Amino acid sequence: MKKDKSIKLFNQKQVRTHWNAKEEKWYFSIIDIVVILTEQTTYQGGRNYWKVLKHRLLKEGNETVTNCNQLKMLSSDGKMRKTDVADTEELLRLIQSIPSKKAEPFKQWLAKVGSERIDEIDDPELAFERAMETYLKKGYSKDWINQRLKSIEIRKELTDEWEERGVKKGLEYAILTNEITKSWSGFN
Repeated sequence: MKKDKSIKLFNQKQVRTHWNAKEEKWYFSIIDIVVILTEQTTYQGGRNYWKVLKHRLLKEGNETVTNCNQLKMLSSDGKMRKTDVADTEELLRLIQSIPSKKAEPFKQWLAKVGSERIDEIDDPELAFERAMETYLKKGYSKDWINQRLKSIEIRKELTDEWEERGVKKGLEYAILTNEITKSWSGFN
C-alpha cells in the first residue's frame, strides 16, 4: 500500500492513516484509536464513545476536538467515508483524555517525555546525551554517532549563514540543500 494511505497495526488491530505530503504529517483515524484503547467490540461502539468524549472535551474547553479534521478513508464496507482524524500531536492529547488501561502506558510515556524535555530546557547537554543513548540503542557505532552530531552542527552553521544572507526557510533551503547533495552524490 502507498505511504499516503497505509494502515498501521496496533495490538493486532488496524488503524487507518493518511500521509499529507504538503504538511509532512500523518493523520490517524480517531475512531480506530478509540476502539482499540477503550476495547470496544464494534466500530459503532467506538463511534458512540468518540461522540460522548467529543461532547465532554468541548464542555471542558479543550480545543483538541476543534483541531480535528475529517478525511475520506476506506471503511470496512469498501467505500470511502469521511472520518474524524488527528495528527500525532492532537492524537496524543486525545489519548490523555481516555480513561483506559490500554491508554495508561501512553500517558506514562508522555509524562516521561515531558519531564525529560523540561530537564533538557534546564540543561541542554542532556539532549545530546539522550541522542547518543538513543543512537547506541539503535545499534549505531560511536564513530557514526559523533560524525552525525558533527554534521548536524555543520548544517546548523550553514543554515545560520543562509539566514544571515536573506535565504528563506522552506523551499529556498530545500533548493540549496539539493544543489549541495547533487554536487557530491550526483543524486537529487
